[in-house]
Amino acid sequence: MRVGVFQVFRAVVVAAVAASLTACSVPNSGGASLDEVARAAYQHDGPPSITLYTMLSNRSGSGAHTSILVNGSQRVAFDPAGSFRHENIVSRNDTVFGMTPYMVDQYTRFHARETYHVVIQTLEVSPEVAEQALQMVINHPAVMQSHCAMSTSQLLAKLPGFEDVKPSYYPKKLMDTFAAKGATYDRLYEYDDDDKSRVLRAFVPEYERGTG
Repeated sequence: MRVGVFQVFRAVVVAAVAASLTACSVPNSGGASLDEVARAAYQHDGPPSITLYTMLSNRSGSGAHTSILVNGSQRVAFDPAGSFRHENIVSRNDTVFGMTPYMVDQYTRFHARETYHVVIQTLEVSPEVAEQALQMVINHPAVMQSHCAMSTSQLLAKLPGFEDVKPSYYPKKLMDTFAAKGATYDRLYEYDDDDKSRVLRAFVPEYERGTG
């Protein structure tokens, strides 16, 4: 059977999208109770901000996962279809609460390993924009598999000052948008084994470390 040019092109595009989104593949519906969420709330004294995390392949440079850290009246991570989950990590749907400096460090290092590194970009925003982003994140339903960049870009596009964000399945496109806005820029490389589950098995909550 002859395959048309359009069919071949479509198959290549679908395969490319699937390959670039393999890291955001865990459905996270449900989670902690509202009481647990309230107890885990953490207020950070830094300026109101939105930090974009982009996980890039060390082999191909392609984007694998997108998430954001929002610092408003509390600091949370929106980890759409992400896998940073543990019995001592308070999360509800795709929002991770209690993002203390220790938790932010654990979250970032969780994603950096021999096959991927993390690009970290931060934009300071007004308190009003930070609070709007926080409420949108907290109330966001669980994200479907492979929709991490799309859900994040759609959310950001609703915020004042982010109207130019184009919804996209490609993490690097959102990363480039943040760069064009003048975001601070950092990269984290680590060369641990590619099995991320080992990081979670070794995770020690702050209260057990004597720092909580």
